[in-house]
Amino acid sequence: MAEIQLLMPEMGESVTDATISNWLVKEGDKVNVDQDILEVATDKVDTEVPSPASGVIKQILHQEGEVVEVGKALAIIEVEGDGQVVASPAVEEPKAEPKPQVEEEPQAKTEDELKHPQPPYVPTNETQESSSNGSSTSFYSPLVKNIAKQEGISTQELESINGSGLDGRVTKDDILGYISNRGSNKNTSQSQPTQQATQAQPVAQQAPSTKPSSKSTMAGEIVEMDRMRKLIADHMVSSMQTSPHVTLFMEADVTNLWAWREKVKKQFQQREGEKLTFTPLFVEAVTKAIKAFPEVNVSVVDQYKIHYKKPINIGMAAALPNGNLIVPVIKNANDKTLSALAKDVNDLATRARNNKLKPDDTQGGTFTLTNIGTFDNLMGTPVINQPQSAILATGAIKKRPVVLETKEGDVIAIRKMMYLSLAMDHRIIDGALGGAFLKRVAEELENWDIDREV
Repeated sequence: MAEIQLLMPEMGESVTDATISNWLVKEGDKVNVDQDILEVATDKVDTEVPSPASGVIKQILHQEGEVVEVGKALAIIEVEGDGQVVASPAVEEPKAEPKPQVEEEPQAKTEDELKHPQPPYVPTNETQESSSNGSSTSFYSPLVKNIAKQEGISTQELESINGSGLDGRVTKDDILGYISNRGSNKNTSQSQPTQQATQAQPVAQQAPSTKPSSKSTMAGEIVEMDRMRKLIADHMVSSMQTSPHVTLFMEADVTNLWAWREKVKKQFQQREGEKLTFTPLFVEAVTKAIKAFPEVNVSVVDQYKIHYKKPINIGMAAALPNGNLIVPVIKNANDKTLSALAKDVNDLATRARNNKLKPDDTQGGTFTLTNIGTFDNLMGTPVINQPQSAILATGAIKKRPVVLETKEGDVIAIRKMMYLSLAMDHRIIDGALGGAFLKRVAEELENWDIDREV
């Protein structure tokens, strides 16, 4: 028998390490090539690492919760062959589980849906949970057990959940889906749950909720940030320390844009099988403005050098079910039709909510768009997503009385108005350039062709 090393794979540009969140095997287990061996997490995505070969897990070198650099050995696998050390294959997107038929969800809010916040992850050394009769040896990850504890789920109830993981293990999505269904089955006996209550449903199929959880953190408590929130905090502080932020504001009359979308959205969905939200319309307007002002599509390298980016890759800030934030990227937005942009937006938003993004989905962004209007906010001062140089926030669309200039004179009319907020890196984007760029975005939205073919 020969030995090979399972290495921490590359997780995308600028990602130098990852945290081991869950081992799916133990020492002595047999594994097949491409079988998922462990789950790892970065500040971008959570994903599985597959085995590079068939064999037996001889030694696990790092435990859950440890941070391991890219390229470092995670485990040693005994295989038949010459014992050559090989790198782990590229991480692939986890296979989507089949989804049961459910009623259509309300109009999707794409990347900015606010969902039921989940309890923070508190690491624990326990690896097994015994049932009330002491006969259970089921394996539950620390995250699953912590969620169960926070939601008041007993061991017996936890064991009733049908797991979709390896060997039927309960995953995070399984327990979150169960909790959602559990709330709608209050009259069901806990000791004799119905099949509907015990079958875990994917989180994405639950209707979005903006109500706080009954188990939410109470005033006065001090809790540890979860891993992703810590990384977001560090990223935000680093951005503010790196770039001198300046924010510009502009108001846009989007009455025609609103009317056009209302006119074509049903036809678009029938033809494309996709909902037409405002996000792809905003992305198209930003892309056109960047074409006119490519100096905005840049980043600073080596302190005093400016890197002008050729592709226009638009990041779209997306709120996750647990309250955290992620920014999937629409690659080469400048080469895509509105229909293609709509499909990309919906696909990335759905996979972000379901924790199905690949590492590459969050890499390579050159400009970021965040739709704070989803939460009915009028305007904001967003923080730049480094190493980019600008980020645009789109506020809520509101009806307001506005003075219009006509051939017959000024009149007051009710119009659909929206504020745009551009935060820019003042090291390389001055007020003149930022102001001209923001005005161009507003003009693209205001001059929307009401007769445009869908």
